[in-house]
Amino acid sequence: MAIRIISGIIGIAMAAFIIQTGGAAFGAAVLLLMMVGWHEYSQAFRHKEMPPAYWSGMAAMICFWAAVYFGRVELLTAVATLASLWLMLQAVLFYRNFSVPQALISVAGVMYVGLSLVHLLLLRFWKASEVISTPAGDMETGCAWLWVALIGTWASDTFAYFSGFMFGKTKLCEPISPKKTREGFYGGVIGTAVSVAAIGYSIGYPIPLMLILGVVIALVATVGDLVESVVKRYTGVKDSGVLIPGHGGVLDRFDSAMFVIPFVYYFLQILEAL
Repeated sequence: MAIRIISGIIGIAMAAFIIQTGGAAFGAAVLLLMMVGWHEYSQAFRHKEMPPAYWSGMAAMICFWAAVYFGRVELLTAVATLASLWLMLQAVLFYRNFSVPQALISVAGVMYVGLSLVHLLLLRFWKASEVISTPAGDMETGCAWLWVALIGTWASDTFAYFSGFMFGKTKLCEPISPKKTREGFYGGVIGTAVSVAAIGYSIGYPIPLMLILGVVIALVATVGDLVESVVKRYTGVKDSGVLIPGHGGVLDRFDSAMFVIPFVYYFLQILEAL
């Protein structure tokens, strides 16, 4: 537990510094997360003796990242399309050693890991030229909203954990995640709604809107956690990796955020269009 707490504190401090710094430091950190996340995904299915196309997937991670980091977001669709087609084609070219299920696992992993994590860049650099006031000082708009998404995710995990620990009786989804309870889930929803509403109010957004956003973030975060859990259960691995002492790997720590970050980004796009 001590190792988990210490590494958690160090991780949060490093994350805060990199997020606030932005620029190349944040870009490099996201690329590292994407590459490590793909490695962990590949290793999980290798454990199942169904390894995906490792190097093709790694190339796709870099291409997703480059398209966004260098401001060519319109190329994301092209990268996703060409990567999917190339991965499926490998089932033909290398049919003796690379099966159709492996090709499908590769496509799913590239989309799951690559497209979700690259939204860290999309959200952090959203409206980079605009600055808003926050309790922590002036921030770029995208930076402030990235904190909304991350704090909402952490609030969901934290409130769900303590609510489940204190009041948990009824299992939420026992075959996939035996420790999750409905009581913990309800506590996570309430805690996240209040947390996100408080943050939203502090940066000038209406409380009712942010309460709704908080509820949906809790729902989406829970789904993200369950998706990672079912992948680990299917592949037979306990943790996706060992990068973070006491916490596991990138996919263990970012499973909920991989769903929340894209959701918040598109929530903002819809809000902007209204």
